[in-house]
Amino acid sequence: MARSALLNVMVQAAMKAGKSLARDFGEVQNLQVSVKGPGDFVSQADLKAEKIVYDELMKSRPTYGFLGEESQEIKGTDGAHRWIVDPLDGTTNFLHGIPQFAVSIALERDGEIVAGVIFNPATDELFTAEKGGGAFLNDRRIRVAARRVLSDCVIGCGMPHLGRGNHGKFLVELRHVMGEVSGVRRFGAAALDLAYVAAGRIDGFWEVGLSPWDIAAGLILIREAGGFTSTLKGGTDMLEDGTVVAGNELIQKQLLEVTNRPVPTR
Repeated sequence: MARSALLNVMVQAAMKAGKSLARDFGEVQNLQVSVKGPGDFVSQADLKAEKIVYDELMKSRPTYGFLGEESQEIKGTDGAHRWIVDPLDGTTNFLHGIPQFAVSIALERDGEIVAGVIFNPATDELFTAEKGGGAFLNDRRIRVAARRVLSDCVIGCGMPHLGRGNHGKFLVELRHVMGEVSGVRRFGAAALDLAYVAAGRIDGFWEVGLSPWDIAAGLILIREAGGFTSTLKGGTDMLEDGTVVAGNELIQKQLLEVTNRPVPTR
């Protein structure tokens, strides 16, 4: 596949940060699992990866803005462009030695995501997409799955945990989805979940309580792979709303309907 100069910059930044994370991942698996040690270690790995991404991107496009999970937003003098970066999506997986985490980089132009890169250094899988150019996994073209009914589908989701999210509301959504699908999966890294939808590995995905850096790159991957996304209420501004429902055209609509069913009353 032919990549633009901008996408090449993004790929280089993601892979350089990914190499750093891969080295730290080997170390974190050897740490004693305690609140202080591994948590502090992972925070340093996260910050180091973000600095690598920031330095690589700014070296190439110093006038662009930058929004990263670990730093305050930097307004660019360009005004039209902004990088949106999660240097380590799937931090809990990383902490526990689970090889399901990624570097996620998106480019926003005038409020629209126009390019995205998601790289899992543990599996050496690189997902890329540019507006109008299609979506790719390690330079192989990918498409969303073609299943037409939820009963044939495996659906991914995010799941609230201690101190995060509305547990009761999620359990209602899960109850409704479970009764309609072939299987439900929770992998623990939203960026990769969306990339998996784009690659047809899972048929759909929904989650609430997300940040822009969790989903920005995944949104364009799905769009360029022929899929559809919306907020949980059917809107178009996922980055602002912090919710997402994704799939091919038919499955996304069905999943949106199921997740919005009212709480059953006795």
